Amino acid sequence: MTFRILFHVQHLLGIGHLQRAILLAKGMADAGLDVTLASGGMPIEPANLGPCTFEQLPAARAADMSFGLLLDAGGQPVDDAWRARRAAASLALLARVRPHVLLTELFPFGRRQFRFELLPLLAAAAPDTVIAASVRDILVTAKDAKKNNDMLALFQGHYDRLLVHGDPEVADFSASFPLAGQIADRTHYTGYVVEPPARPGSAVGKGEVLVSAGGGAVGLPLLRAALAARPLSKASALPWRLLVGRNEGDAGLAELVAAAPEGVVVERARPDFTDLLANCALSVSQAGYNTVMETVVRRRPAVLVPFTEGKPDSEQDLRADLLARRGVVEVVREAELGPASLAAAVDRALGRTPASLNVNTAGIATTAALVRRWAEAAA
Repeated sequence: MTFRILFHVQHLLGIGHLQRAILLAKGMADAGLDVTLASGGMPIEPANLGPCTFEQLPAARAADMSFGLLLDAGGQPVDDAWRARRAAASLALLARVRPHVLLTELFPFGRRQFRFELLPLLAAAAPDTVIAASVRDILVTAKDAKKNNDMLALFQGHYDRLLVHGDPEVADFSASFPLAGQIADRTHYTGYVVEPPARPGSAVGKGEVLVSAGGGAVGLPLLRAALAARPLSKASALPWRLLVGRNEGDAGLAELVAAAPEGVVVERARPDFTDLLANCALSVSQAGYNTVMETVVRRRPAVLVPFTEGKPDSEQDLRADLLARRGVVEVVREAELGPASLAAAVDRALGRTPASLNVNTAGIATTAALVRRWAEAAA
C-alpha cells in the first residue's frame, strides 16, 4: 500500500526551514512514502528532491526582520483576497493528496500569522489523518505567557504528534517552550537533521576559512566584518571564501566582490556547501540550525555570530550558548561584531581543538520511520 504524506512549510526570510523540510521530505520518499512538499515561501529551485512532489503555493515573504508585514510575490502587502487564494490552494492540495499524515513545519509554535490558511487545513483533514508538527530543536522564545498558552491550546486541539528535530541531551524542548511537559506524551525527539556526509575524496575548499551567511538576506554585516577581520587575524595567510545568501541582492554581492583582496573568493551560496564545510580549516557563520549542526557533525573549528532578529535570547543565541558552554564553538555577539572581535574569535578557534559533542544526528531516518508507522496506523 502507498502511504501519502503532505508536508507544509513556510520560509519567510532565510531558507533554513525549507532546506530542513526538503531533507526530511526526501528522506521519507527514499523510505517508500509518497511525499508532497508544499512550500509557501518565495520560489526557489529545489535540488535533490528525489521522488518527492513539490508544490509551490502562492508565495509570501517577510518585509523585514520584524516579521510583522507579509509581502506577496510581487512585493505588495498581502490582503484578504490573497489570503483567500492561499487558503483555497492549500485546501485543494489537501483534497487532491488525501494524506495519511499531514505535517506542518513550525506551526503552531510559530508562523501564527498563517492561521487563516492552516486552521482550515487542519479542520479539513480527514478524521483518520494523523496530524503532526515538525519543529527544530529551539523555538523563538515567547516571553508572553499568553502566547505559550495559545500555542499549547492550538497543539492540543488539533495535533496528534510533535516531531522535535533535536537531541534532548543537547537542547531539551522545554528550554524554549516552558509548557513542553504538558505534551510530553505526544513528543518525539528525532535527532538532528543533517545532510549526508560530503563526497568521499572531495578536496574542494581544503584549508580555507569559510564564511557563510545562510540563504537569507541578513548576512551582509557578518560578511563585511569578515573581510575587515582577515588582515587582523593569524589566519590572514589562509585563503578565505565568503558565501553570499541566495536572497541577498546583487548590489550586496557586487560590494563584497569589489572589496575582496587577493586570497579571498566571494560568491553565491553553493550546492556543495557541505563539501566546503568538511574540508575547511574554520567555519564562520550565523547560528542557524542547519549550518551549526552540519559544522558540529563534521567537527570543524567554528565561530558563531548568532542572528538575534532584534530580540534578546533568540533561538540562535540559545543554540550558540549551549554549544559554547560545551567548548564546541567560539561566539561573537551580534552587538559586538566588528573586525577586531571577529579576528580574535577566529584566532581562538584555530588555536584549539573543538570539544567533541556526542549528538544524535539520525533525524532524517527517525522521522521517516515514525511517519511511516503513523501512516500505517491511519490507513
